[in-house]
Amino acid sequence: MSSRISRAGVLSRRTALALAIAMGTAAPGVVLAQATSGSLFGSATPGQTVTATSDTGVSRTVTVDQQGRYTIGQLPVGNYTVTLKQGDGVVDTRNNVTLRVGGGTDVSFAAAASASNASSLEGVTVSANALPSIDVSAVDSRTVITSQQLDKLPLARTAEAIALLAPGAVAGSSFFTGPTGNALVSIAGSAVTENAYYMNGFNTTDPLSGFGGITLPYGAIDQQEILAGGYGAAYGRSSGGVISQVGKRGTNDWHFGAQVLWEPKGTKANPFNYYRQVGPLAGQEYDENKGDKSWRTTYSAYAGGPLIKDTLYIFVAAEQERREGESTTSVAAPFVYKTSYRNPKYYGKIDWNINDSNILEVTGASNKQNYDASIYDYDYATHTKGDYTGKDNSGVPPNKSGADLYTAKFTSYITDDLTLTALYGKMKGTYYTATGGDVTQPNIIGATFENPAYTGGGVITNGNPSAQVPDPEHKSTNTNLRVDLSYHIGDHTIVAGIDNQNVRDTHDGVTTSGPGYAWQYGKQDPGVPIIGEEPTDSAYVAPAAGEGYWVSRYIYSTAASVRTTQRAQYIEDTWQVNDRWMVKVGLRNDQFTNYNQQSQPYLRLTTPQWAPRLGATWDVNGDSTLKIYANAGRYYLALPATVALRSAGASLYTNEYYNYTGIDANGIPQGLTPIESSTGGPISANREYGIPRDPKTAAATNIKSQYQDEFILGFDAALNDKWTYGAKGTVRKLRNSIDDVGDADAITRKMIRSGIDPDTIGDIQGSYLFNPGRANTFLIPNTNGGYYSVDMNNEDFGFPHNKRSYYGLELYLDHAWDGVYQVRFDYVFSKSYGNSEGQVRSDIRQDTVSATVDWDYAEVMQYANGELANSRKHQFKIYGSYQLAPEWLVSANINIASGAPKSCLGLYGPNQTNPNLGYGSYYHWCDGQPSPPGAAGHNPWTYLVTGSLEYRPEWADKKLAFNVTVFNLLNQRKETQVYPIHGSTNSLNARYDVPLYQTTPRYARFGISYDF
Repeated sequence: MSSRISRAGVLSRRTALALAIAMGTAAPGVVLAQATSGSLFGSATPGQTVTATSDTGVSRTVTVDQQGRYTIGQLPVGNYTVTLKQGDGVVDTRNNVTLRVGGGTDVSFAAAASASNASSLEGVTVSANALPSIDVSAVDSRTVITSQQLDKLPLARTAEAIALLAPGAVAGSSFFTGPTGNALVSIAGSAVTENAYYMNGFNTTDPLSGFGGITLPYGAIDQQEILAGGYGAAYGRSSGGVISQVGKRGTNDWHFGAQVLWEPKGTKANPFNYYRQVGPLAGQEYDENKGDKSWRTTYSAYAGGPLIKDTLYIFVAAEQERREGESTTSVAAPFVYKTSYRNPKYYGKIDWNINDSNILEVTGASNKQNYDASIYDYDYATHTKGDYTGKDNSGVPPNKSGADLYTAKFTSYITDDLTLTALYGKMKGTYYTATGGDVTQPNIIGATFENPAYTGGGVITNGNPSAQVPDPEHKSTNTNLRVDLSYHIGDHTIVAGIDNQNVRDTHDGVTTSGPGYAWQYGKQDPGVPIIGEEPTDSAYVAPAAGEGYWVSRYIYSTAASVRTTQRAQYIEDTWQVNDRWMVKVGLRNDQFTNYNQQSQPYLRLTTPQWAPRLGATWDVNGDSTLKIYANAGRYYLALPATVALRSAGASLYTNEYYNYTGIDANGIPQGLTPIESSTGGPISANREYGIPRDPKTAAATNIKSQYQDEFILGFDAALNDKWTYGAKGTVRKLRNSIDDVGDADAITRKMIRSGIDPDTIGDIQGSYLFNPGRANTFLIPNTNGGYYSVDMNNEDFGFPHNKRSYYGLELYLDHAWDGVYQVRFDYVFSKSYGNSEGQVRSDIRQDTVSATVDWDYAEVMQYANGELANSRKHQFKIYGSYQLAPEWLVSANINIASGAPKSCLGLYGPNQTNPNLGYGSYYHWCDGQPSPPGAAGHNPWTYLVTGSLEYRPEWADKKLAFNVTVFNLLNQRKETQVYPIHGSTNSLNARYDVPLYQTTPRYARFGISYDF
């Protein structure tokens, strides 16, 4: 097959830019780097030519080969006119073909028409789900949502809300949010920190902890792809999914538009209040929520067009969201927060067609959140708001957060078969929290555990709402360099590249608020040690006096400026075996290095980390009506920057325990008498005493990166010319993970058993990074200034093997948009189980990445194997739109899912003690019985129905639109997560099983937009 640049017709010479100079018989769907382009392929009569011309001055022409097939690869996403020619005569034309990012669009010409009747042929609109919707070039699990669909579907205006349309994607725990407060998603059983975010090819994933990423203004999204598995070697640093957005670009016609959205407070239904579920206080109100409401307005505008037609284009967009409301906190710390959010987003893109072979794309974007909250006292007895106490300066969320992004991408079509792309960008993050607040008082933690004899049966707190305050100078810088080369030879298209990323995290960390300490109240069964079992234990705190009430002086501090480097190289071959079979074989090699605040590497994972990827598709009938595909791959995940704060910094985390004989009006304990401890004073179960960490002892010497293996088998089939259906099975196995271990005593015992003199063993700090469930080697200081090398296996620690497994079966039925309606049905049955969710733990709000309670010592891992917190056994998703009348469009989005598993976490064993590091009620035991995850039941099913109605009047040429959307139309209010800490049988935690979060009650959004 040959190719040439089209210079015919009314297009100027600049139109002939070779944005994807012919790759001959290149396999369909070959794309460079993180996908921002797509491809066309199909069938026609051999010897004819096919020309694809975009509305941005791009034109490509190829000749149909002797097998009657053609492919046009590396096309920027956009709208195309595809023309079939015989000599100089036009035989057939397909208009308004919209390419899918990262995939191939089949535009086949079933039979040749004559040039004389070509003009009478009706244009066909091809979109992400339109005919033919089976992409026989794709081996991955991809969902692409276009701007045309976003204009119709009733969705919240976030990347994550769009991602939830993908099968296997479920809402993450509401504990966790992204850089600007957006909710997160779990994809195919993985933790919410395991997803990668991209904007126009640049990795925008939160570089500090992996919670979400920076995204586009909603109206600037051209396409969003959600990769739920099976992606190629160009993608890395993700063992969950990929959320990739491609922004809009200017075209040869100028377009302008604006939109106003309003969510009035008056249309919002009341949330339900939370009540205690167990113990003598069952039925008592715990958290009043009925007044927790807010209003929201969103203003957005865009403009795009040619600065120089066929040569230089610009597109700009801006969005400003403002939200204000009130919320009341629980009886444990009763306050009213009067909150205000301003969330601006900006986006700009310049596309310069330099000449026929070179293109430059420059992108700028900003995604911010500005948060302010005034705090007032609240009296639960009278249900009244009290005096103003100050501003919220806790850093949750920060007062200012988000990032600014600048990228440049250069594409050079060196020859017909050789294409080079290079992308460089920088993202600067802000995490600012203002200083101030009531610094005169220590924060009160666990007020519900105060001895009621001194409180009158209630709780006593003060005006300090937070125990921790972050550094206001906290910032980050993330740079990303990608260079990719694509070469076509024969039936092969080989793509290779590098993917380098550097992150600097400066002035990160928190300190204890108030006078530098907080008071934490608790209760243990009378006569039972607060921590440990025997006074000889290295972590031991004796029983509290009387009925077991105690208080501790809590101090916590982490502070550091650290950095990470991530390097990768990859190569992938797409082999078009014949006209029906295509095979993709790829290999990626990642290297990760994490540095402490002295720029010393404490984690160096640079030995080859080979990640093979293998995929194949079979176009069974040769006409894109039935595809069978399979995929197998390995995916590595890097550790983000904040891991250094606990595992490689100078972390300080102590408690000093006391009995007390009273509590004053500010919640401060009176009549303190120390409780005996193994240190004679403050105790840190993980040995975090603020001592700078030796980088040689931060991690096991043979530590390996987290990685996951994945296997997919599926088919897609055409029921007729509009309906398609299919099924897919997915298996994911977490082969290795990274967490920290704190059981220094187990290491000491192993050393003594090995014949090492205990007097020569130096200080063993806690929180060693290691591979859970595997054999690890640790360097332990000796008193001579050297190190002992100690091998520790599962038997030495008392650990089980590490396990996380996901099995999913997806069934779908899809009707493409035909000018009247579009609808898609998805059902996913899945099973996600094991003893480790991943880098975080959703049930107890543990967001310290790779430093969870899990694996700290043996007792907390007993009976840990069960259904994982992000598991949803059943998911039903239905979404679509229907053109009711020429001026009226109705749309719906339905998400039905079974509830997440519950946990009941109590004290350890039948005797309900608190052994070893003594974390308290975090063991998988409940009332003295084993209680693996899910044994306590499940949260209820959720049935979320959202509908919208849009009116586009003919008298305004359909450029003006009025819209109303009702979220949670059925006003179903169900708890989505409950408090799992049970306590002991005799000292029951009265908060146990109290809801933490609920489905958002019904509310309405009104909109008006104008597009010109």
